[in-house]
Amino acid sequence: MMRRRDFLRATLVTAGSVVVSTACTDEEGGPGACDVQEDDASFPQSVASGDPKPDSVVLWTRLVDSDQKTDLSLSLVVALDEGFTRLVTLKATSGNAATVGSNSTRFPVTARAEFDHCVKVKVSGLSAGTTYYYRFYYTTGDGCVSSRIGRTRTAPAPDADVPVRFAFVSSQDYVGRYYNAYAALARQQLDFIVHLGDYIVETTGDPSFQAPSEERKITFSDVNGAIAFEPAQGAPYHAAKSLSNYRELYRTYRSDRALQRVHELFPMIAVWGDHEFSGDCHGATATYFNGRQPETDEERRKAANQAWFEYMPVDYTAGDDFRYNKTVEYPEDITIYRDFTFGKHVHLVMTDLRTYRADHLIPEEGFPGKVFATDSAIVSAGGSVPDVAGKYIDIDDYDGYYANVLKEAAPVFGFDPNLGYTQDERTRSISVAFINAIVEKLNEQGAEPPLRLIDSTMSAFLDIGLAYVDLGKYVDLALEKPDYYSAFGSRYFVVKDTFDAASLIAFNSPTGRPAEAMVMGEAQLAWFKDKINGSKSTWKVWGNEYCLSQLAIDITMSATEPLNRRFYLSCDGWDGFREQRNALIGEIAARNVVAISGDPHAFLAGTPAVDSADADPPKIVEFAGAAISSMTYQSRLQKQVASHPLLKNVNEMANIAELIEVDPFNPKEATINPYLAFSNTKSNGFCIAEANAEEFVVSMHMLPADALAKPLYEEADAATLDDQITITRFRTAAGESELYLDEQGTWKKWTPNTASQDG
Repeated sequence: MMRRRDFLRATLVTAGSVVVSTACTDEEGGPGACDVQEDDASFPQSVASGDPKPDSVVLWTRLVDSDQKTDLSLSLVVALDEGFTRLVTLKATSGNAATVGSNSTRFPVTARAEFDHCVKVKVSGLSAGTTYYYRFYYTTGDGCVSSRIGRTRTAPAPDADVPVRFAFVSSQDYVGRYYNAYAALARQQLDFIVHLGDYIVETTGDPSFQAPSEERKITFSDVNGAIAFEPAQGAPYHAAKSLSNYRELYRTYRSDRALQRVHELFPMIAVWGDHEFSGDCHGATATYFNGRQPETDEERRKAANQAWFEYMPVDYTAGDDFRYNKTVEYPEDITIYRDFTFGKHVHLVMTDLRTYRADHLIPEEGFPGKVFATDSAIVSAGGSVPDVAGKYIDIDDYDGYYANVLKEAAPVFGFDPNLGYTQDERTRSISVAFINAIVEKLNEQGAEPPLRLIDSTMSAFLDIGLAYVDLGKYVDLALEKPDYYSAFGSRYFVVKDTFDAASLIAFNSPTGRPAEAMVMGEAQLAWFKDKINGSKSTWKVWGNEYCLSQLAIDITMSATEPLNRRFYLSCDGWDGFREQRNALIGEIAARNVVAISGDPHAFLAGTPAVDSADADPPKIVEFAGAAISSMTYQSRLQKQVASHPLLKNVNEMANIAELIEVDPFNPKEATINPYLAFSNTKSNGFCIAEANAEEFVVSMHMLPADALAKPLYEEADAATLDDQITITRFRTAAGESELYLDEQGTWKKWTPNTASQDG
């Protein structure tokens, strides 16, 4: 019996000799190489394997018996051939399973009810670079049934001079979309698959990016345990909160036949993104309400972590006997960053960029008029004062005149009467421009007597600084209820020059921990540097959850005040930690590093570099893959613009994605993203990487978003699916950190366009 203090962990098994099957059953009456019937009802999520190493792999399944709610006994069989005629003997080394004879080909394991009947078996003692087949058997009074056959492959030996071919994927929303990209991927020849996050999406129908259909929807049985939303536009929906909610997400996603097929064919190496817990999260903190209410919930985070642990075939650096224990304090409950070697040429280093990261630099609840940085603070941090910086006053000066104006205006316009300051803060610096905007609006509404503006004579000798409105925290005062709690100007559409100054101040301010560690945390950062800098592999491949390449737009010439600015499209990823990115790239740039990135929902290729005046700054090569099925970046940007208080009125923003579209051999005269070589924001799909001693080649398989409307899973659909896929190929050569594009079979070098923008 499993001790109550134990949580689910992988059963540890050592593989031994190979025997030739001569009978369907062994002496204990259990199945061996039997040709029994596959039963999807008993194994509704099929099988999966993961974390392949030269001598081991983790095998997974989930068993369901509608007549039994208690623990269930089943068996595992491993073979060297799909016909299961060359069986691998298995022996328990530790864990919660009984020891069996060294010559047994059937290994008993238990699917425990308290862990949703998930089973994880780590099989060690395997041969390097070898393909294995496996299946699980379950015996009832009605006979024996089996899971589908799984195929997996161990990593080549560390000294093996062999090429490596793998896919990398991310972002697979189930709601309203089909996994046709996986149907195409299943026909590839691969050693393994890397999943870079957003394996699930925690919401059931968020109208900002999801559109449920009758065939593709999520329904929680534990509705009371979920977070309920009633948006102004669109149907009510839920976000997962309880362990039951998160488990149901994995069960539903893993019920898809195309996803099952990919798991059956290839081992997967996965890390989580944000949606395995909560969109745009940091640590155990969600961002649904943009600062209106506290959203840190460690119990919810632990529920998400436990479900991920139960359902994903992952090995852990904490040791072979690691078991998830929800009583352990977060974030020490689970560590998922880890690394893998595949022969002499590939060292894959997978990071966790959500658990240990700091909050977004700009608070969603930041009061637009509040000054957060003075000109002297900017200069002291080594930056230059942006042109957008404006005059400010202590609101309590002028005999409190403007303090009273804003205090009386607060209920009219719906903002915080304390102007974003705490009660004990003595100095309350507020932007003159913001004060005047309020005064002008009150005068338009018939204030008597008319209120005084702060004119140029009054402000001539005032200091200048940056307020939150200068970051893009715009409000539409014409609305009955202007929105002062917004992701705009915080996470999305953030004014670049202002944010750069704010980022520099934050990076140079003492925080009690190294500023570089604000994304990875100190322990992971030290581990990451050690793995990259100490690796002897040809290619150091960084499994990176969100893109390093800068994604910004420049509308200075096409928009009027206050929108004639340069904007970061998102500061939820590395653009929101630019100084930390600079420091990290500077340290690893000479190490033949290739970043494979998820999250942007777009295909990207580039050479992200340290912000520098140097003609050839330190850089690495990056390839980002689009979403398997989630909304494309183009569609997401269009929806964001449509809900922005000001950008929605700018005609040029209707085609916003075109502002970051890049054609490598027809470069624009000016570009704000000079190190971005290629982008496709309109497609879904996956990437395939091929690495050897000389080169690292990535093929981007791009599928039109409208090709996901119905399933193309059958063999008869293969030609139709292939006809819709276009492929673009890139390569980088060992020791170069340069990018080449395959143009009609010829590799042509790409050169960054740094002539007219600082990037």
